[in-house]
Amino acid sequence: MTLNTITRWIVPASLALVAGTASAHTGGHAVAGFASGLAHPFLGLDHLLAMIAVGLWAAQQGGRALWAMPVAFLAAMGLGGLLAWTGGALPQVETGLALSVLVLGLLIAARQKWAVPVGMAVAASFALFHGHAHGLEMPHAASPFQYALGLVLATAALHAAGIGGSLFGRRVVQWSGVAIAATGLVLIIAA
Repeated sequence: MTLNTITRWIVPASLALVAGTASAHTGGHAVAGFASGLAHPFLGLDHLLAMIAVGLWAAQQGGRALWAMPVAFLAAMGLGGLLAWTGGALPQVETGLALSVLVLGLLIAARQKWAVPVGMAVAASFALFHGHAHGLEMPHAASPFQYALGLVLATAALHAAGIGGSLFGRRVVQWSGVAIAATGLVLIIAA
């Protein structure tokens, strides 16, 4: 399978999955607590792609960034969730989510290597928006601790999937970045 063939399938498939605004924000959960937190990152294309992208970009950076960027994302996501849970607001959350997908995809596609603290700051800044959105979506009946635990485990798994995806090689990772960025652009237009 050639790179051109892969591109012809990946980009349209990723764009076809987009439905209106960022799709993780449906407003309802059938299951409260741990299971809901564990499922939430997988239910929205914006969350799913951003979290995989953090893993892909961290793997491109290599070295200390391989663990530092995902850890920074997880910590800031927790702060964003706490902010939402305590009634705090962030401006333009949906736009921030979509922008995270676009920017992270572009960074992967362009193979941008930045100093580890800068990469951590980029990951953390986007994670605030993701955490805030997750916090707003926490079911009312859920235990905040159980929901957060499920959310953190799912996010770490998605980061690990991105890191593992880097094993497919540099060109596949770069083209994945292109597909992620294209999806982010569609999300921004739809937001």
